[in-house]
Amino acid sequence: MKHLFYTICGLAFCFVISGCASTDEADSVQVAEVTRSVFYAPFYAALAEGYFEEENIEVELTTTWGGDKTMTSLLSGGADVALVGSETSIYVAAQEAADPAINFAALTQTDGTFLVAREDLSNFDWNDLNDSTFLGQRKGGMPQMVGEYVLKQKNIDLKNDLTLLQNVDFGNIPSAFASGTGDFVQLFEPQASTFEKEGIGKVIASFGAESGLVPYTSFMAKESMLEKDPDLFVRFSKALYKGQQLIQNQSAEKTAEMIESYFEDTDLDILISSVERYKEQDSYASDPLLTEEAWQTLLDIMEEAGELPDRVPFDDLVDVDIAKKAMNEGG
Repeated sequence: MKHLFYTICGLAFCFVISGCASTDEADSVQVAEVTRSVFYAPFYAALAEGYFEEENIEVELTTTWGGDKTMTSLLSGGADVALVGSETSIYVAAQEAADPAINFAALTQTDGTFLVAREDLSNFDWNDLNDSTFLGQRKGGMPQMVGEYVLKQKNIDLKNDLTLLQNVDFGNIPSAFASGTGDFVQLFEPQASTFEKEGIGKVIASFGAESGLVPYTSFMAKESMLEKDPDLFVRFSKALYKGQQLIQNQSAEKTAEMIESYFEDTDLDILISSVERYKEQDSYASDPLLTEEAWQTLLDIMEEAGELPDRVPFDDLVDVDIAKKAMNEGG
């Protein structure tokens, strides 16, 4: 009987250990990204270097191609985290959503688009856009609003000085320009550099350099998710922070090699030039903390574009505690 007792206890102990081991399984986090771009290099670097795995997180990444589709995926439960323009959280809040999308980690801090001309304008002046056809981005999205913001600063009347096209789907804009639509187009990297290499167009200006700091692309989750498991999002932000610091402290060549697997159809030299452009204009946020000053700039840009439904307070849609804790623990 004594031996049987010890045997049962041993089996029970093994069962407990086995049960404990099962709780160590990685947390699966489904991330929906609005597009695939070198603009998001710190995130891809964190993935490539295994930083999320170190935080016991398994990331399932899906590209949803457009802010509306990305936010729909988040709100419907198709994704746990959305990587998308911060303006989308304001649109959702304006609809009095019961479970709003909350920005918890910043990824980029400038606009990520470049002005590409069909011809090489070595002595470019913004007035060269007058009487031209400008292939812009989706109405109400951050690229288009920043584009309009910059053009207005350059005293360009969007209704009278040029023809603005906004009827092309986000994912089809590059192919539309390549097919002959527009004299100028607003593009992210690596598409802009690819067009240069192929002789389709020439990068002549940066909207990010012209518009200044703004919380352009952020990671967000539904408020209920953040409240349910805040530690998960702190760990997520810690992994991201490691990637952000890595990008800041290494060469564009090293970063390009690191993220190459996320751009299988893009040559390494294009990735290098793309990373260099973004680093030169300080597009990559060095940490996940969103600032209230940049948030107010975002509201100003949206208001200037006539797309701001309400000046939603910073504290209503931004959770800085998660980023701060991640930085403290990961520093």
